[in-house]
Amino acid sequence: MSSTREALASAKRVVVKVGSSALTTAGDGLDVARLDALVDAIAGRVSRGTQIVLVSSGAIGAGLAPLSLGKRPRDLATQQAAASVGQLALAHAYAESFGRFSLTVGQVLLTSDDVVRRSHYRNAQNTFTRLLALGAVPVVNENDTVATEEIRFGDNDRLAALVAHLIGADGLILLSDVDGLYDGDPRDGATRKIAEVADESDVDGITVGMSSSGLGTGGMVSKLAAARTAAGAGIPVLLAAASEAARALTTAEVGTAFAAADSRLSARRFWLGYAAGASGKLHLDDGAVTAVVRRRRSLLAAGITGVDGDFQAGDVVDLVDLRQRTVARGVVAFDAGELPDLIGRSSHDLPAEQRREVVHADDLVPLSR
Repeated sequence: MSSTREALASAKRVVVKVGSSALTTAGDGLDVARLDALVDAIAGRVSRGTQIVLVSSGAIGAGLAPLSLGKRPRDLATQQAAASVGQLALAHAYAESFGRFSLTVGQVLLTSDDVVRRSHYRNAQNTFTRLLALGAVPVVNENDTVATEEIRFGDNDRLAALVAHLIGADGLILLSDVDGLYDGDPRDGATRKIAEVADESDVDGITVGMSSSGLGTGGMVSKLAAARTAAGAGIPVLLAAASEAARALTTAEVGTAFAAADSRLSARRFWLGYAAGASGKLHLDDGAVTAVVRRRRSLLAAGITGVDGDFQAGDVVDLVDLRQRTVARGVVAFDAGELPDLIGRSSHDLPAEQRREVVHADDLVPLSR
């Protein structure tokens, strides 16, 4: 067994995420038998002393049948209506199923505001801490009933990665209708499953697609992004099929395991890198990218080639390279309107009051591992 799988098997605090396709069927709604099988696996792990937070999709899918909707709606208002019906059904099903093991569940509905705003982030952290201390199993979902396009997470895979860091989890297990990460379309017999991802180079050049179920919003693209986010922040990740939940939660000898980075980001640096909303972009030349990503240096005006967005000093911005890839994020020290006259200029050529870092190293998080 690899060290990553050993870490997942022995973890004392784990976030488990399950996708819509693993719990619901288009036209038929919630599949209670599959939900019970998942709860059986989670309850078994809890009985061995592990604290579990369950991030569960399925609210919209669970609301389709009661509302006589044959497929997932495209418009936001109908999605919210389905979620308002489905959340009740899903919460009731989990309460009944965990009740078979005398376990209490607590529903936690989040919008991205709850992790983007630092004060909300701490409140959510306190809620999870107390629920776990009281022996409850928190069941988390995006608050689809009130979330709008501007504030939604986009998928529960990203939400699970954010929650894993927020609660200080020792592991993240992503369960879906796919049994791991493949080097191509898993329906193609020529592709192979990747058992271990030790670093970013192991997934370079891999093309992944969306789920074919029609019920979820994520697919493999979001799962890979979530796994990279959590692993890069120091949390080992397992990607496996929901049908193999029992093995995933015992030996972890299934699916694809993502090794954790050597060090875990602080709560503030994780928030800055992965949770906070970006208000603009700073375009960097190759020298600045090297300084920021590899040498962990501050960003100076001389290394900036362009500015996008309408931001103020103190806002979070993305730092992008010449290929338009976001390589870091940070808190900018200037307003957007101040920067055009400064970019590309050496510090000694600037007025004394402007001879400061555009993004200080202490307020900067590289996103390339």
